[in-house]
Order: sequence, then structure tokens, then C-alpha cells
Amino acid sequence: MKKVFFLILIIAFSCTKKDVFEGSKQIIINPIAKCESGFAGEYPCNDYDLLTHIPLDQLGGTAGNDCWGWVDPSTSKEYAIMCTNQGTTFVDISDPANAIVLGTLNTKTVSSLWRDVKVRNGVAYIVSEATDHGMQIFNLAQLRNISNPPITFTEDAFYDGFGSAHNIVINEQSGFAYAVGTNTFSGGPHFVDINIPFQPKEAGGYAEGNYSHDAQVVTYKGPDTDYTDKEILIGSNETEVVIVDVTDKANPVKISSIAYPNIGYTHQGWFTEDFKYFLLGDELDERDKGVNTRTIVFDFTDLDDPKYHFDYEGSTSAIDHNGYVKGNLFYQANYTNGVRIVDISNIDNKSFTEVGFFDTYPENNNTRFDGAWNVYPYLPSGNIIISDINRGLFVIRKSKS
Repeated sequence: MKKVFFLILIIAFSCTKKDVFEGSKQIIINPIAKCESGFAGEYPCNDYDLLTHIPLDQLGGTAGNDCWGWVDPSTSKEYAIMCTNQGTTFVDISDPANAIVLGTLNTKTVSSLWRDVKVRNGVAYIVSEATDHGMQIFNLAQLRNISNPPITFTEDAFYDGFGSAHNIVINEQSGFAYAVGTNTFSGGPHFVDINIPFQPKEAGGYAEGNYSHDAQVVTYKGPDTDYTDKEILIGSNETEVVIVDVTDKANPVKISSIAYPNIGYTHQGWFTEDFKYFLLGDELDERDKGVNTRTIVFDFTDLDDPKYHFDYEGSTSAIDHNGYVKGNLFYQANYTNGVRIVDISNIDNKSFTEVGFFDTYPENNNTRFDGAWNVYPYLPSGNIIISDINRGLFVIRKSKS
């Protein structure tokens, strides 16, 4: 009799746990608009649902730009960091359908259409092309326990080693930030030691590659064993891609560079996770060269001798902006054509396949600077953050089968 009683208790407990788990999971992924018959509400889509949308007037700006994400390690809450022309707004998206705009850190000086943010160890680093903006440093722990949102936040520290900057790159492993497109080092990467986050220190820079529009910096674990564990910077430098060993900040060394056909403006790129390939977006080739959305793929097996691999072209002439790799998927913010999700698992054989999309700009797919600016696909929940120039913040998720 006791065995039967305990068995009943175990079954009841197991069912209760399952119900609670499924219930909490359902809250997280419950869409406000499912992708059905090619649309999620007014937005064209394929296999990605809309979890939430927060327009610009609720974000404190009139034009959107960059975005990033953060997970609070103490609570597992997920946050969207949304940049606008007026500042940086922080949104609790743990329950996307009931997202909470917590507040805004206003621009340091004046309004700007360009503002970028990256995160390391619970601290956000924000730069802008606004005059004399420098780098704002914000402790994301401020987002806990906001009693009456939205509020106006205050930065925790400030770095004035440069004025304006186009973008900020961080190697989370090494603890160095790289501001690009500043008024220092001929616009090349400006190194900042952020290992003590609220006491940043200038650590040099690299001017020989001239202006760097964007970059990725990694602690290298790829196939070229000459550079194992070295800190490698891949710069998208307007007319070429430059590979630099920045391990010794006092003596950065150029490894190689590579150009490619039909250069418009070498804009931004990202390594595959095995460090074998580099996927590059050219921001002006659609407009100036008359091509469809183009991703240029390089073989970086040998960093001293990078090679052009192939071009992947989309189905429209929309301009590609920022793209990121997660596993075998490439997430590309594609301006008027929204965010495209591309399977790159057959990259060795020079073949990509689009497997999903969510179009935040339903008006058209014209070759214009409107629509999706950035995408952040790295939240552990699987939710994906999109920043849109015209419509603000979106959170989407792959549809449940």
C-alpha cells in the first residue's frame, strides 16, 4: 500500500513539474503574431513568429540603429539593449509579450543616427558618431529592481580617449575593447583595456590599415596553428579586409589583407565558428554595382594567405548591413528586406540556403537605408532581437513545429 501511495505522489509531482515547466516555457515563446500563410500580422515572414514589437516613440528616439542583448547571470532574465538617435534604451524581454521598457541612458552629447553597443561581464560599452561622445560605460546591474519604469539612467564611468566613434568591438575573452572609426589612429582600431570595467585604460591602436568601419576580434582557435591563442582582428576597412595580430597591443602586426570583385564599401563581417571562413557584407555594392544582396565568403584557413571562396546572393536588391553566425546559421540584417536566416552548413561546397526570414519593413525591398539595422541571435532562450531604423525593437523566434 505504501509503495502505491508513493508511486502516486511521484506521478503527481512529475506531472506538476511538467505543467509548470511547459507553462513557463509557453509564456516565454508565446507570440503576439504567429507566422501563418507568409505573414505575422502585417510583416512578411517564413518560419519565424513575432514575440513583441516596441515602436520608437516608446524607446525615446525617432530613428533606431544598433542593438545587443544581455542575460543577467543572477536571475537568467533576458534584456534587449536598443540604440536610437537619442540614446540607449534597456528593455526587459524575459516575457516578450509583456516586455518592459526600463529606461534610457541619454546620448552623452548630441543626437546621432549612429550609436553602437557591446557587452562584457554585465557592463555595456556605448559609442556614437555624436561629437565628443566618447565611450559611455554602464553597469547592467542597474536594470534590477526598477520600481517605476521607465527611468533615466546615469552612466557609471566614461572614457574620453576619443571623441566620436563609428562602432565598438569587444573580445570578451581578452578584456579589450576596440573602437573603430574614431578621430584617433587614422580611424583604425583604438585599443582600450576594460579588464577593470569602470577604470578603462588606453592600450594603443593600429593606424596602418587606415579607417576601419567595423571589425571582429577573437582569441583564435582555428585551423592556422601559427596563430593559435593569438588575438586576431579582422577589419572591414572600406576597400579591403585586413587581418591583424593584436596580441601585443604595443606592436600590432598586419598578417595579410584581401580585396574582392565589385567592391562598393567593405562594411562588416563575421567568422564561422570553426574560424575557417569569414562572411563579409558590402554595404554599397547593391546600390553602386547593381547586384542583388551579396555576401562575400572568404576561406581563412591560412591567415597569411586568405582566399576568395564564393558569393552568395539573395533574391532582392535590398542592402545587407550586419550579419552574425550562430552554429550553421547566418543571421543577416538586410535593411528593407528584414532579417534573413541562411543555412551555411554546405559552405565547403559553396552553397547557402535561406531557411527563414522576418521582414520588419513590409513596404518594399528597395535598395534603401531603411528597415533592419542589426540582429542579435545569441540569447539562450532562442529569442532573436532586431533593431529597425523606422519601427524600433522587434523580438522574434523560430516557429514551433
